[in-house]
This record gives sequence, C-alpha cells and structure tokens, in this order.
Amino acid sequence: MDQQLVMNGSSAVKTSVASVAGQQTYEGSQFPYVVQCETTSGTLAEAAGWARENRAELLEQVVQHGAVLFRDFPLKTAEDFDAFIAAFGLPNFPYKKSLSNAVRVNRTERVFSANEAPPNVQIFFHHEMAQTPIYPARIAFFCEIASEEGGATPICRSDVLYDRLAEEFPQFIRDCETKGLQYTNVMPDSNDASSGMGRSWKSTLDVETREAAEDRLRALNYSWEWLPDGCLKATTPPLPAVMTTDSGRPAFFNQLIAAYCGWKDSRNDPSEAIRHGDGTKLDKAAVDRAIELAEELAFDLAWQPGDAVLIDNTIAMHARRTFKGTRKVLASLMEARTQSFEVQADR
Repeated sequence: MDQQLVMNGSSAVKTSVASVAGQQTYEGSQFPYVVQCETTSGTLAEAAGWARENRAELLEQVVQHGAVLFRDFPLKTAEDFDAFIAAFGLPNFPYKKSLSNAVRVNRTERVFSANEAPPNVQIFFHHEMAQTPIYPARIAFFCEIASEEGGATPICRSDVLYDRLAEEFPQFIRDCETKGLQYTNVMPDSNDASSGMGRSWKSTLDVETREAAEDRLRALNYSWEWLPDGCLKATTPPLPAVMTTDSGRPAFFNQLIAAYCGWKDSRNDPSEAIRHGDGTKLDKAAVDRAIELAEELAFDLAWQPGDAVLIDNTIAMHARRTFKGTRKVLASLMEARTQSFEVQADR
C-alpha cells in the first residue's frame, strides 16, 4: 500500500489516502493516517470485504503511523462497526475480561460504549489498560453520534513524547525504565456512572464475593484493603512505564497522566494514585511537563458520524474532551497481551 493510493484489489470499494486539518508528520509517517472511502454507494458487506482483503497492509499502516482513520465508509451502527472491525481478523478482547476501571455498556460482544462518564468529565491521556497486567495491543473507536459541541478524542504519539521527555528529563525517564510504575485505586461496591473510574470491584474482577475477589487479586499479585463502606482499595504490582513498540521504538506507555490528573472522585485522590514501582514519588516537574507535552503533541480527532479509527495502543494514547449534546462513541479491544515488570536495583 503506497502513500498516495490505498490498495483496493478486486474489492468494489475504492479508497484514497486523505488529509485532515491538524494532521501531523513524524519522520515520514502521518498521524493519523487517513483512508477515505470514495464509493458513495458501497455496502457494509463490501466495506468489510475491502478491510479483509487489505488487512495485512492496513495493519502495517497502523504500526507505522500509530492510528488509521477510516472516513466516509458505510458504517452507521454498532453492528456495522462490529462487522468492519471483525474483518481485520484480530482476536476480540471482551471488555468484561479486562481490569479497566471505567463503566461501559456492551452493544455487541465486541463493541461497547467508550465511557459512561458525564459530558463535563474530561478523560485524560492514557494508554488503554496500561495500569493493569492485561492490555489490548489494538483499540478501535467508532462515532455513532457526534456531539453538538466538543467531544473530540485527542490522540498523542507516545514514542514522540518519550523522545521529548528523554531530552528534557533524562533522570525521570531512567527512573521510569528502571523502577516502573505502581497504581492504586478504590473501586466502589456497585457501578458509579458519575465517575470516569466508577466500575465496581465485582465487575472489574468478574466476581460476586469478597473471597473470589481476593483470589483474583492474589493471582494478579495485587495488594488490597477492604474499606468500611464496602469499597475495595487495590494496588497493582510494579508495571512498565516504557514500552518497546512493535515498530521497535520506545514509547511512554502508561496511565501516568490519567492517574495524576483524572483519578479523582469521591473515593480516589490523584496524589495517592501513582508511585514508582519501588514506592518512591514521581518527579512533579517531570510529570507536569509530560502533561504539557502530551497536549502540545495532541491531534484532536473531531468526530464525524460513521468515522472509525484503529489505533496501535502501544504507540498512541488517547483522551476525551468534554462536550455538549448527545455523543455516542463506541470502542472495541483486540489482541490481549500481558505485561509484568521487575524493579531494577540502584546501580
């Protein structure tokens, strides 16, 4: 697949490489890479067939560019999105099997709401489930209904962010690479949709009893504490803060920004949410600069109904702007992977 015209093969769907306002370029890659459907009368079956036929080339583009935006394809519903994403042949990672702390509602076995938090709640930059031992290698989003105002999904190249941080705060990056990160959050006894991190411990751990929850946490090497109100305070084992991507580049792969800025509700205090894997506090100046740089590097995906985007979760982090009106953005996870980390002794 060259940079000017997407390979179409024998498919009835014809496409071209397009550009969008604010699109970024890094060493020859485009962020995001945009594929526009030129066939105005195409059907869902034809679009899925096109994705299936061009699967290998498209997945290569996801790794090279970090995100591929599909625009003007005949996608209207959650079921359409499901069929289109399934055509890429990547194994489904059901949300109910994840350890994410967000409340979400399944629309199909593969597709669920991106987040049920209220419109005035900002979701800060993060790599999907980087704060857990199990994360998706790929994540896809789909716009069913675009909001009247706001509601963009910002994305940011974390390999570029890593390079900038390594220049400005080399000791912080060394600490991230050698000490990793450890996350603490308090899960409610029942789902709290008013919070961006309101998923209950029963749903998060896929259990019904405290005994089963403790068994699951023990298997995951978490530590935990039951609180008087029935909430569960859990701390992860040390996890990586830096990931070597499939393209071979180091990336700032974590949930540091989201935890530091956004893990705040009636149960959670961001100042207690994150430490290095050895228990030491993070360099505040470096963290503040990481937040600033992520915003500087952000591309705001302003949704159009029918848009779908496939993201390499090891390269690009994402967020959510606040919005007004009805907004329905759906998500799908693919290719579950596991991660672990061993804190390195001081040298």
